[in-house]
Amino acid sequence: MSSATPSRRLPLAGALRLGRPSEIWFKPALSVIVAVAPPNLTLLALGRLDLAMYTMAGSLCALYAHNRPYAARARTLAGVVAGMLGGLAVALVAASLTGSAVVLVAVGALLAAAQKALCDATRIGPPGNVVLTFITSAALFAPQTLAQVPGHLTLAAAAGAWAWTVGMAPGLLRPHGPERRATAAALNAAAAYATAHRAEGGGTPDHTPARAHAAAAIHTAWQTLLRAGRRSATRRALERLVVRAEVALAAPADTDPERLRGWARDLRGTGAIPRTGHGDADELLGAAAEAEEAARERRPLWPRLRLLAPLAVRTALGCALAGYASLALGIGRPYWALVTAAALYQANLTLTWSRSVQRVVGNLAGVLFFAALAPLVHLGPAALVLCCLALNFGAEALIGRNYWLGSVCVTPMALLITEFTGFQEPGTLITERVVDTLVGALVGFAAALVVTDRRTGDHVEEALAALERARERAVRLLAEPCPAPTAVDAAHRSLAAALVELRSVVDAASGAWGRLDLPQERVVLAERAGHRTLAATTRHRAARPDHRTTEGVRP
Repeated sequence: MSSATPSRRLPLAGALRLGRPSEIWFKPALSVIVAVAPPNLTLLALGRLDLAMYTMAGSLCALYAHNRPYAARARTLAGVVAGMLGGLAVALVAASLTGSAVVLVAVGALLAAAQKALCDATRIGPPGNVVLTFITSAALFAPQTLAQVPGHLTLAAAAGAWAWTVGMAPGLLRPHGPERRATAAALNAAAAYATAHRAEGGGTPDHTPARAHAAAAIHTAWQTLLRAGRRSATRRALERLVVRAEVALAAPADTDPERLRGWARDLRGTGAIPRTGHGDADELLGAAAEAEEAARERRPLWPRLRLLAPLAVRTALGCALAGYASLALGIGRPYWALVTAAALYQANLTLTWSRSVQRVVGNLAGVLFFAALAPLVHLGPAALVLCCLALNFGAEALIGRNYWLGSVCVTPMALLITEFTGFQEPGTLITERVVDTLVGALVGFAAALVVTDRRTGDHVEEALAALERARERAVRLLAEPCPAPTAVDAAHRSLAAALVELRSVVDAASGAWGRLDLPQERVVLAERAGHRTLAATTRHRAARPDHRTTEGVRP
């Protein structure tokens, strides 16, 4: 591990600095509009906007998985919809069985903890658990009877099915879009590092922001390609480009950055993928074998959930205390404080502090925006629906630049959703939201200080050591004149499993609490060496009569 220690500085200005928008910022923004508009406009035409919260539960699933290949996206979106329906069912049943706010806050806190742990364990990506927690927490405090629950869940399921369709539709026009974008990002990041290396006369240290960014982009590109399913000709061509990015990371002085950028530009659209030759066949074969092992041995969730247990405890504690503090202050919607606490928890204390600042600033600006919108919204139900659609778009368009900027739109949207059942006094809504935001941020951050876990970095070291042992064992076997076939098979499986495990552990540690800085460079180099060794074991096995040749590779 790096010797760097976690920073204890808690910055203010840096937390509010705007970044560049995501390359595909418009895709989730447009998707959520297409997913939300038909159900809400239908309810508007029927005069039943009071049911909009349930259709919104399904529609907001369209926010997820935009960076995943379509084969993986189909499974991920289905899982998000199922998770949303499961959490909503628990919330609606609890709301129908009891009116005790104390009990409902406890249920909401437990749901938030489960949603946070599952989202992090499955590495679901943005917007993570926040949307799930917002919907289920709001449902806990909506008037409900058991007889109404099936109908409300049916509305959510129908909207969720439509959101799944919206999320998958772009694949008809650009079926390899996510893989192309991830590969282009890796090439551009490697080019940026090579340019920085040259600018410093080749004297840049091993640990620089540009190098770390390139290592992370390459790692993400491999993950994306491994999730893409069958190794088609397109995927093999993209793998060669990722290997060229890895070569640039290892030997920046011998790299032409403009060539890498040119390849990245060529990946836009649906044109032909640039060819790089066949010099990287060994590593490509190793990557193919790893993909086969990953597909054959699906890792259970339990080890990752156990690693995230402190995070779940922290979330449950922070959400429960925030909700109870809100109740003690006489606020009628304690779920706003609960959701604020749930949204804070990030990979380390500094990032959690930054998210706390962003949440408070964004929400305070958002309630002022709501105050300005209130006269327009109160013109009628149609104005309410159109404003919600515009705020949905704005939230997704802006949140990639900084969380607080997106919250300026998210906050009034959340306030407007409460008005689907009837217009309310703006002053009361604004006051309650401000108080709940401050309570949720203060109590949630306090829970973050109390419940910590500093052991996650050890798991990365252990995984790196296990990979090195597996690789050394395979190298020793291949150096023997006539290694036993069963020993080579065992070494092959062990090395492939170690590669998969390293990626899994690094991903888990990247989202874990109180970690040290992760050695992204060591991870990339270890994976590259592992791929080449795995290629050698694959060729050795393919040359035996009892093994068929791996697809696309001659022994």
